[in-house]
Amino acid sequence: MYKSYLKKIVSSSVVASVVLLGTACNASSDDSKETTKAPTKEVAAKVESVAKAPAGETAEQIAKRLNPDGLGLNPAKPALSDTVKNKYDFNGKHIVDGGIYYPVVNGKTGAYHVNEAAHKATVSYGKVATKNEQIAWDIDIMPDGHGLPAGEGSAEFGDEVYEEKCVSCHGDFGAGDGLYPPLAKGNGYEGQQTLTNQRVNGNTDGPTRNFGSYWPYASTAWWYIKTGMPHQAPMSLTNDETYALVAYLLMINEIKVDGEEVDEDFVLSRENFKDIVMPNIDGFEPNIDGPQGQENARAYYNNTANYGNGSRCMKDCIDGEPEIQTIGNVIEDFEPALSSEKSLPAKKADAKPEHPGKATYDKSCAMCHTTDAMGAPATGDKAAWDALLKGGKDSIYKNAIHGKGGMPPKGGAMSLSDDQVKEIVDYMLEESK
Repeated sequence: MYKSYLKKIVSSSVVASVVLLGTACNASSDDSKETTKAPTKEVAAKVESVAKAPAGETAEQIAKRLNPDGLGLNPAKPALSDTVKNKYDFNGKHIVDGGIYYPVVNGKTGAYHVNEAAHKATVSYGKVATKNEQIAWDIDIMPDGHGLPAGEGSAEFGDEVYEEKCVSCHGDFGAGDGLYPPLAKGNGYEGQQTLTNQRVNGNTDGPTRNFGSYWPYASTAWWYIKTGMPHQAPMSLTNDETYALVAYLLMINEIKVDGEEVDEDFVLSRENFKDIVMPNIDGFEPNIDGPQGQENARAYYNNTANYGNGSRCMKDCIDGEPEIQTIGNVIEDFEPALSSEKSLPAKKADAKPEHPGKATYDKSCAMCHTTDAMGAPATGDKAAWDALLKGGKDSIYKNAIHGKGGMPPKGGAMSLSDDQVKEIVDYMLEESK
C-alpha cells in the first residue's frame, strides 16, 4: 500500500510485525514522544511481578493486581501517568496505541474461549540445530547481498535463459503474459515516479509496479528466481543462470549500476551486486530491516504524523458530511448477464459418470496443463496429444510417472500412486480427442 501525500509506500512486509504489536490506531503527538522511552523502573517491577506471581494465583487475580482500574491493558495502575499507563505489555514492550493484550480470565481472553491447559503446558523447543542444518536452512539473500554464492552471468546470457525458460509465462522482454506478472514496463526510474499516481478525477494512469520501478532490492529477485523459478522446475537453475537472469532484468528495466546503464555486455557477480541501487530503495516505510525492525514499526505506528489524518480521532473526525466515493465507470453490459444463482446445475439423467482421473487432475495437474503457457501439452489440444501418442501410451505413462524435461516426476505430486497418474493421463487423452 502506498500513500501519495507522503510519497512513500507502506511495506506489506510489516503486516506481520503489526499483528504482533497489536491493532494500530492513531496516537496523539504527546503519546508518540513517550514511545521512544524505555519502561520506567516502576513499570518494569510490575512486569517482573507477573513472573513471580504467588503459587496458585489465578489469571484473574493477576489482572486485578496489575490493573486495578479494570482497563484490560497491562501493566497499569492509577498512579502511573496517562502517557505511560497502558503503554506496556507483560514483557515491558510498547503496545501500538489502541492495541489490547487480554489476559486469560475465567477460561477466556476477551470474548473468546481458550484452552487454559495449553497455556500452562511446558513448551519443548526440540534440539539445537546443527551447523549444517543451519546452513541448509539459511538460503535467503540479504539486501546488502550477504548470502550470495559465487558465480556470474551476463545480461546477454540472461536473455538466452529467459527465452528458453521464462518467456512463455512473462512474455517478450518481461512485458507480461496473461495471468503472469510483468517484469518490466520501460524505464524503471520513470516507473518509480508513477507510484504516487491515483486513479481520480478522470485520471486512468495508475502506478507502474514491477521489478524495476517497485522492488527496493535486487537481492530479492536473485533469491526468488533461484529458489522458486521456473515455476514448473524450481531450484533447477544454476547460480550463473540466476546471476544472468537478474542482469537481464536490470537491462530491460534500464537500471544503472555504478553510474552506467546495464547493457548486454554487463556481467553480474557477487562482487558487484552491492553496486546495484534500485530506484525505489527508499520508497517503503517503516524501516523493517535489521534487528531493530520490529521496534521501528512500534515507533512508527505510535506516531500519528506518519499516517492517517495526523491526529488521534475516534469520532466526529471531519467537518460536515462525509463524501461517499462512487464508481465512476459502471460496467453493466456483461455477457452472459450477472447472476446471483449459486445452486449447481442439475445433472442430466443420461450424463456420463465423472472420469476417475478428473478430480486428481483438477487438484494436481490443471495448473500447468490448462494452457500451453507452461510449456506443457494443454488438455484439449488434439494435435499436441496426437504427436505424443505416436510414441505409444506407455511412453506417456512413463514420462508422467518419472518426469521429463521441465516436468518433475508425477508433476511434483509425489503422494500419487502410479495408477492414479495413469488415470490422469487417460483423462487428459480422453479430453483431447
